[in-house]
Amino acid sequence: MTTAVAAPFRFFSLQVVRTRRLGPSLLRVTFAGPGLHAFHSAGRDQSLSLFLPHPGQSEPVVPLDREDGWWQGWRELPDDVRAVMRSYTLRALRREPDEIDIDFALHGVASGASPAGPASRWASRAAAGDRVLLLGPTVADNRAIRFRPPGDTDLVVLWGDETAVPAASAILESLPAGTRARAWLEVPHAGDIQDVPTDADAEITWLVRRGGAPVAVDAVRAAPLPPAERPYVWLAGESGQVKALRRHFVGERGVDRRRVVFVGYWRRGMSEEELRAAE
Repeated sequence: MTTAVAAPFRFFSLQVVRTRRLGPSLLRVTFAGPGLHAFHSAGRDQSLSLFLPHPGQSEPVVPLDREDGWWQGWRELPDDVRAVMRSYTLRALRREPDEIDIDFALHGVASGASPAGPASRWASRAAAGDRVLLLGPTVADNRAIRFRPPGDTDLVVLWGDETAVPAASAILESLPAGTRARAWLEVPHAGDIQDVPTDADAEITWLVRRGGAPVAVDAVRAAPLPPAERPYVWLAGESGQVKALRRHFVGERGVDRRRVVFVGYWRRGMSEEELRAAE
């Protein structure tokens, strides 16, 4: 079943096809569905809204029959009934068959602790046939794409933590030959480090947290950058780290703030619901 929302986004009813563990705290889930042929995206950091069922539910509960009023209807449902909504980025889109990959950060799973939230818990138990709803784009160039380097960019700079590794990896893989790039990718465990193939002239540094403490700001501040007149900086992940890195690039390195794209995917100590309410 698919239901139109406000173009260029719509709901897609999807099922899990398979899962693959990428590391101690990273899991790839592949989805398919009969309407996925209408899903289109040309972005490498395409943002999506994923709706997940609660334990004991066979599918996520979203009042699609209310059409454009679904959002208000969803908010009015009891907390233990309405679908869990989380924001993710698209890792890959394939055709014939139509499939998408979404990579999940499994907070707490690698250490043996309980997953920090319902999305991690759902992903850690996901199996073929499990049903979800996805709110995604039907137009390739849409407003939920952030990575848009100007044509005169002479250096691409990236930072992302484990929540942004999927988008950062997709960006690196998409860069054409000859593009100069410098990237820092931060993960909780050495086993989360992945091979990222790219035709770009890219230097990729993997940062592994020491005792759980963030290391990005100190590592990036201490690292030299290739000389560039028109760099483009993309920062995504924990909002405190993102803001600190933006201050560093604009205030300390003198990068034009208009050429620094930053997005906080999450905030330490806050759930996505709390973060959304605080915005």
